[in-house]
Amino acid sequence: MTTPAKASPRAATGPPGPRRSAANGARVWATRAPLLPALVFLIAVTQLPFVATLVISLLDWNALAPGERHFAWFANYATVARDPALRESVLTTALLTATVVIVSVVLGLLLALLLDRAFFGRGLVRTLLITPFLLVPVSAALLWKHALYNPEYGLFNGAWTWVTGLFGDTSPARTDWISTMPLIAVEASLIWQWTPFMMLILLAGLQSRPAETMEAARLDGANSWQTFRHLTLPHLRRYLELGVLLGSIHIVQNFDAVFTLTSGGLGTANLPYTVYQTFYQAHEYGLASAAGVLVVIGTIVIATFALRAVSSLFHETPTGKETKPS
Repeated sequence: MTTPAKASPRAATGPPGPRRSAANGARVWATRAPLLPALVFLIAVTQLPFVATLVISLLDWNALAPGERHFAWFANYATVARDPALRESVLTTALLTATVVIVSVVLGLLLALLLDRAFFGRGLVRTLLITPFLLVPVSAALLWKHALYNPEYGLFNGAWTWVTGLFGDTSPARTDWISTMPLIAVEASLIWQWTPFMMLILLAGLQSRPAETMEAARLDGANSWQTFRHLTLPHLRRYLELGVLLGSIHIVQNFDAVFTLTSGGLGTANLPYTVYQTFYQAHEYGLASAAGVLVVIGTIVIATFALRAVSSLFHETPTGKETKPS
């Protein structure tokens, strides 16, 4: 005598059908619904203005002659590409960015190596070194313009007067630092503000070194330079790339230091300041929008490399081997 086979739970409930799919879809939307207001706000604040900029870049639009506004299509882009002032600003931007980023990385690495050592008051020193990066960019530029560079009461001329007074020169010539070396003056203020950023990234890299590997190197008789050259520097490669790329993205877009210190004069006008001049001073809305679009495209290219560096950091294990995403 045989007993009837029991129906399996799957047979009792039936195969997953539209009802279960609808429940899963409702659950997904329930988790995503709170993010919709933020998404709408982000689109309204970032994407809609960019679309408007694209449309304006196709117009021949001068604010002083609003009745003559018409579509010029890609003529603005051709004009911007042939503009000698814009080409000069591109070179100035490249030189400014390269100088600030390289010097900031080198100084940040030296400070990170210093703060990686234990000494009395390290927490206070770290806080003081981070402070320049926390200042508002305009405030930092004003500090350098008036407290340091001013030819009458600035710190640099005051220190120079004191040094020369030690050698008998009681009335040394005062130097107008901004007029004498305008681009270096802008670079110095930006280096002072961005070195803490590089220091923080590299200090995080130093503190993530495997302690066992460093201890094994010391036991094997490696000196400080050999340890730095063969262990520390390769470990910091990803962090150096990240600092260089993120710093480049921000320095390329810097406007505050150039506007505050030199007002774009004496060969210091970079791309953001040139766009500002075209828009607010020449009132050429179409040309300024075309130049802004080209700047955005260039920034996106740099950001692509930065995102690749960040993703490589996230997919890297503590031992330095990359992990495959599951």
